[in-house]
Amino acid sequence: MPRHLLYLIVFIEGFCSLGAEVIALRRLVPHVGSAIVVTAPTIGLFLLALALGYGSGARVSDRFTTVVARNFLISALLAGLGLARLTVDGLFTQVQPIWLAYLVFIGGVLCPLAWLLGQTVPVLTNLMKHLRTGEASGYALYWSTLGSFLGSVSLSLVVMQWLGVSAAVLICAVLLALGSLLLSQRSWANWGKAIAVSLVASVVNLQPNTEVQDTAYADYAIQPLTRPDQIKPRAFLINNSLASLMDDSQPPKYARYVQHLRHIILEELGLYQREILVLGAGGFTLSHQEPSNHYTYVDIDAKIRDIAEKRFLKGPIEGDFIVDDARRFVRSTDRRFDAVVVDVFSSHTSIPGHLVTREFWQDTRRTLAPGGVLLINLILDGRLETPYARNLLATIESMYGRCAVEVLHKSKPLSNVIVSCYDSSHAGPSAPYTDERNGADLDLARSN
Repeated sequence: MPRHLLYLIVFIEGFCSLGAEVIALRRLVPHVGSAIVVTAPTIGLFLLALALGYGSGARVSDRFTTVVARNFLISALLAGLGLARLTVDGLFTQVQPIWLAYLVFIGGVLCPLAWLLGQTVPVLTNLMKHLRTGEASGYALYWSTLGSFLGSVSLSLVVMQWLGVSAAVLICAVLLALGSLLLSQRSWANWGKAIAVSLVASVVNLQPNTEVQDTAYADYAIQPLTRPDQIKPRAFLINNSLASLMDDSQPPKYARYVQHLRHIILEELGLYQREILVLGAGGFTLSHQEPSNHYTYVDIDAKIRDIAEKRFLKGPIEGDFIVDDARRFVRSTDRRFDAVVVDVFSSHTSIPGHLVTREFWQDTRRTLAPGGVLLINLILDGRLETPYARNLLATIESMYGRCAVEVLHKSKPLSNVIVSCYDSSHAGPSAPYTDERNGADLDLARSN
């Protein structure tokens, strides 16, 4: 086999193997989030399957091109069907509990694909007899790793951004089918298999879906609701989770937490003609038909504005929109705001891990104008008893001192919790009152 063809095959293997991992991590976001407790096991299991594939490939002693051609064709089918949104959404809908669906997806799609593709380099280096062993393996790994680099970068930063996740799945499936064809004898049967797999992948991944629109960061959907006291109510779903609500009433009715935030901003704080920063766009409803203040939204997904305007708001947003990561924006901006609203979620209860740390809350303080207020929308247990609720609130107050905490749905297992912190407040020591040393009256007098 010509050397350039061997290198092309291992390049395709690297491109598609890491591409499949990137796609799998993105497909999991709407269902299990993107926390490190999800991404780390996923990457680890992928690498384990890849290592087992290397070992299996080392034991292949004949029919080298036939084995790799077969592996590529099966991998093309696994990628085209197993990584399709229809398959993944159906799996997590039908299989419960959610951890079992995750294991089925990893064990039935991602790991077999990694195992099959992992055999490529050790099998094909047997054909590089004109090279020294180290030279053959070195060049093979070079082209495979180069493919992995380009696959991860191009699929995530170009294809997913402009064409969507389904297009990335289709590219991987077609490339693997093409690789299988290059390794096989030119026969009608082999052509038919490669074309059939490519067509199946195209049908599954390119079928029009008017309900869900996916981007590199999230799945978006507008879902009509039935509520007797509202006119044409609709929900804005991000990663299968409710992000915002509104209807066609005049004035429109919004989600309860949005109405509560508006009440705080307009009535309790009396902000008028002020600058308000909103981290996390949601449905852009906080500023909808609210001309009293100027709003600036920051969201990492550039496409969320177009989706919200055309399908949810049915009109242009009110305010400015900046495409950026929330933490990077608050760390780098020179602007100061009278109120900062933090409403960042990757799914219903999952806040990206870098947006809950003490360092992030410290960065939000620097964006506040003197006398400014920080308003945070969290989704926690209604009783605030879980370790996550206690530690997250303690983290915020370690930076801001005592903050007001309002639970909006106390009877529900999960509730919107609105936290209000002020630029003027700071963390300080506290001492509990006891019968032996009760300084309550003195502290009260000092506070007055």
